Amino acid sequence: MAEAATTDASSLVGTLQTEVEIKASAEQFHDMITGRLHHVPKACPGKIQGCDLHEDGEEKVSKERVEAVEPERNLITYRVLEGDLMKEYKSFVTTIQVTPKHGGPGSIVHLHLEYEKISEEVAHPETLLQFCVELSKEIDEHLLSE
Repeated sequence: MAEAATTDASSLVGTLQTEVEIKASAEQFHDMITGRLHHVPKACPGKIQGCDLHEDGEEKVSKERVEAVEPERNLITYRVLEGDLMKEYKSFVTTIQVTPKHGGPGSIVHLHLEYEKISEEVAHPETLLQFCVELSKEIDEHLLSE
């Protein structure tokens, strides 16, 4: 898993990205996070309860809007509109793209977080990126058991 972070000069604006290897096909995973999102709480019961996220044992709430869906690229982009994240970030956008793994079965989930913090005191969202990694792995396990 490769993880990269970039920030601009003010260090309020930044991106975090990583990749997760999964066994499911790119199409299966993309279908789950775009067309069958209501199945995600069943796939990840310890992390997602409807629209409530549980990070580090603390319940988090997030209201998001889908900004882009590109089925031919297995890509989806969400923008957080309101909720707990907006207490620390002016903007928060998550892009998930799934690509077939070269030379074998399975896929790579590319996670990209783009954000602007409200102040220097706010931490970069590494824990949220790790949460997305764990969520991806649990969705993969669920897809393989279907």
